[in-house]
Amino acid sequence: MPGPEGFEYMERGSEVVITHHGRTATTLRGAKAAAFLEDVETGDPQELMARLTGNYRRGNERQARNHPRNRGR
Repeated sequence: MPGPEGFEYMERGSEVVITHHGRTATTLRGAKAAAFLEDVETGDPQELMARLTGNYRRGNERQARNHPRNRGR
C-alpha cells in the first residue's frame, strides 16, 4: 500500500497549518504545534500529518467490508 502524500505544512507564528492537496486539513496550536515541529524533523512528515488529520488507511477496510453487519451495503 503506498504511503500518504499531498500534505504540506506552514508555520504561522505559534500555529502550524496542515494542508492536504491545497485545502486546510487542521491547525495546530500551542504545545501540539511545538511537538509536531519536533516530530516532523525525526520522522516521516507525510505519515505524521496523515495521522494528525485522521486521513490515513487503518488497514482493516477489507475485513470490515466482509463483516456481517456490513453485508448488503
